[in-house]
Amino acid sequence: MELAADAAGSRSSGGEPPPPDDRELVALALDRADAFAELYRRHVRDIHAYVYRRCGSSTVADDVTAAAFERALRHLRRFEWRDGGFRAWVFRIAANELTDHYRREDGRRRRDHRAAAAGIGVVFDADPAIAVDDREDPDGRATAQLRSALALLPPRYQEAITLRYLSGLSQQEAAAAMGSSKATFAVTLHRALRALQQIMEPQQ
Repeated sequence: MELAADAAGSRSSGGEPPPPDDRELVALALDRADAFAELYRRHVRDIHAYVYRRCGSSTVADDVTAAAFERALRHLRRFEWRDGGFRAWVFRIAANELTDHYRREDGRRRRDHRAAAAGIGVVFDADPAIAVDDREDPDGRATAQLRSALALLPPRYQEAITLRYLSGLSQQEAAAAMGSSKATFAVTLHRALRALQQIMEPQQ
């Protein structure tokens, strides 16, 4: 594989060189389209799955995922390697792209979500990811209700919850994706979960 050979550089031979890691690919991708294509192949499924779990629409997930990688390519020279690396960076871009997508919609969406979230009657679980687990939610009802409740939260709270629980990122990676310290992210996540719980608690 040419990418592996290029990334290996002057490392000693003696067998097939290992494939380049993301950091090496980012450096190569500044000048080579095939290196960015490899980054895309590595991460597109996770990014698409994350967006779909947030919005529930394959069409929106396709559009947002494509926009996220296009934006990543345009701004690659500005990217600075931090905890979480390229993967966490693209998750953050995707979260922002989805927020922008919903901002372009009219106020009807928010009214619809408020109606759907009202009287949810679902006992909140500390891990919102359970609501989007097909084994725990076979008819999709809890997932739809969770999305409606999330849509009523401030965008930063939505981002914190979904990056931590719906993307497969660790707490440290999610913090990096939001550009926060781990301590700051923990506070934001705690407040976001508390706000989500208040929305999702059964109406008295």
